[in-house]
Amino acid sequence: MEEGGDGGGGVKVGMLEGFMRTHQSSLKSLFQRKKSPSGRDGDCSPSAVASPKPIPQLSPLANSVVSRCSKILRAPTEDLQHRFDVELPESVKQLLTYARNFLEFCSFQALHQVMKQPDYLSDQEFRQLTFDMMLAWETPSVTSEQENKDVESPKQEVEDEDGWSLFYSSSTNMAVQVDDKKSVGQEAFARIAPVCPAIADAITVHNLFDALTSSSGHRLHFLIYDKYIRTLDKIIKAAKCSLGPSVACLQLAKGEIVLDIDGANPVLPVLKHVGISAWPGKLTLTDCALYFESLGGSEKAIRYDLSEDTKQVIKPELTGPLGARIFDKAIMYKSILVSEPVYFEFPEFKGNARRDYWLGICLEVLRVQQFIRKHNFKGVQRSEILARAILGIFRYRAIRDAFQVFSSQYKTLLIFNLAESLPGGDVVLEALSSRVARISSDALSDAGSVQYIKWPSKLSPVSLIMLEHFGLSLQTGTNMEEETVIVGDFCVGETSPLEIALKQSILNTNRAEAAQATVEQVKVEGIDTNVAVMKELLFPFVRLGWCIQRLASWENPYKSTVFMLLVSYMIISGWIRFILPSILVIMAITMLWRKQFNKGKEPKAVRVTAPPSKNAVEQILTLQEAISQVEALIQAGNIILLKIRAILLALLPQATDTTAMLMVIIAGMMAFVPLKYLTLMVFVESFTREVGWRKESSDRALRRLREWWFRVPAAPVQLVRSDDNKKKKS
Repeated sequence: MEEGGDGGGGVKVGMLEGFMRTHQSSLKSLFQRKKSPSGRDGDCSPSAVASPKPIPQLSPLANSVVSRCSKILRAPTEDLQHRFDVELPESVKQLLTYARNFLEFCSFQALHQVMKQPDYLSDQEFRQLTFDMMLAWETPSVTSEQENKDVESPKQEVEDEDGWSLFYSSSTNMAVQVDDKKSVGQEAFARIAPVCPAIADAITVHNLFDALTSSSGHRLHFLIYDKYIRTLDKIIKAAKCSLGPSVACLQLAKGEIVLDIDGANPVLPVLKHVGISAWPGKLTLTDCALYFESLGGSEKAIRYDLSEDTKQVIKPELTGPLGARIFDKAIMYKSILVSEPVYFEFPEFKGNARRDYWLGICLEVLRVQQFIRKHNFKGVQRSEILARAILGIFRYRAIRDAFQVFSSQYKTLLIFNLAESLPGGDVVLEALSSRVARISSDALSDAGSVQYIKWPSKLSPVSLIMLEHFGLSLQTGTNMEEETVIVGDFCVGETSPLEIALKQSILNTNRAEAAQATVEQVKVEGIDTNVAVMKELLFPFVRLGWCIQRLASWENPYKSTVFMLLVSYMIISGWIRFILPSILVIMAITMLWRKQFNKGKEPKAVRVTAPPSKNAVEQILTLQEAISQVEALIQAGNIILLKIRAILLALLPQATDTTAMLMVIIAGMMAFVPLKYLTLMVFVESFTREVGWRKESSDRALRRLREWWFRVPAAPVQLVRSDDNKKKKS
């Protein structure tokens, strides 16, 4: 239907108003506002109900998203564009970024409006809208749409049972729905998804994207995204239901939220080990403690507080029957409040994924509590930090339950665990603490639209507000009114300090992973092969030592004399102290020269002649021989130390007298003779031992020294065997 003149427009507006009044009771979309008691928002204005006018700078999909945002915000697209042009600074209205920044402006406001509803994750239209926002962010303008060869094809409008859709209804047929072939990239997901704290967090959003796209070529499809949101919604609702009778016996504190429960099934219980005793039971994790309940027992649940500073340690551990260390399926808890470490075993048929999951979430709670104590957060700030960690655990559970994806060290979805392992993670936590420090309880009431333009002085506890909307309350008295505007982490066209710190940390992580990949590539098997590689790497130093040894052997008297005179002159003149700095400067110049002239070239591989291959038995014999050699070296070192102890304790009086006299002579020389002359004496004496006229006397002196050393007895050693039988607990 084409638009006519002013009269036609008025008829069209009137028809739409009548349609709205007729179908008002059937508008069941989650995002349709109900009429307030004052009557302010009960009916849409004609301009808000009329078909949104396309914006020429935007692509068809971006126009579709903006039109849906205008319906959520109850404002026509012309008004939104006017506000964007008037209120935002010129830096975000440049020609190249105008379309994308305007799309962010509309999307951020619409999402914050939608998040006031308690059950928006269950709405299919919300999931479709957020996915379309990401797609539109990638191709926001007409030029970007033309450059992208995948031109969206319009689909039929999605309607509810009453024939009306808030997001897709448009008389201009402008709405574009994504087909199965459309997918979203990481940058768009990282920019849009964290605006809703329940879906993603700015710190872990890149890892979340990697988990969602692990099997789809690093592109996110709607079916995967939709499944993730639906699973997340189920987990949040289950957490709300878990606050009922199932945990009544735990006697939770006010505001304590259950994060997960394991072991309720008698077939796969959690085994608690203390000493050699074990009990099957159920393990419950809340935001501040671990609870263990024995199955079939009438004892009160044992509480292990994670919020207090009691030198607590949680780490993976081996367990087994009767205290044997066999199965790698347990976590160990230790603190100054428990007399003996407690082990929680998570039996499963293969692997240790169940244990790794519980290890991750327990460490996350422990670390978030440590973070709170470190920065002394109280009240709403403390609750915001806890809410952020809780939502992270829910997202971790959703990925685990929906896709069976388990994260690695640098790819975890848990915020504080990631910061612990991430290069520069402490900088990320500092940026997070600065963000939380700007949160105050009165930020809920004085926030306006300014948060889309510049960073406000006060921010809202967005994660805490999300939990309260879902019915999970951490703190009383933080009720958000219907008209409250959420002041989030994102501003249009700008990068937050948290994002800046995270990008630098991710860059360092990529470098660390690339470096680790090269380490894995150069690892070789076999002792003899590793020895061959080490010999090749140490060859320059070995060759230098060999050259010095040849000079000291006086095979070529002319070269040896020149070397001795040169070094002696350097010692006397004091130049010897410049040798090490000169070597360092020469090495630095060489490295910079290689950097300049070898730029872009592949590094030369170290060529190592591999030793003959050996079978398994020969490898074992080689290993046994190497161990025997190491043992012999350790024994020789112990004998030297014991003989020195014997001399110090005067077990052989003659050796003690000789050593004491020699030490007095050396002390006197060091006190009265300049150091350079002492150095010269030591160098000349050691360098001229192989000279013909000194060789016989030097050999005789070394022989007498060895004979004297052999006559020195070793100090006695008494081995005391410890009692390996531990006290058994009943």
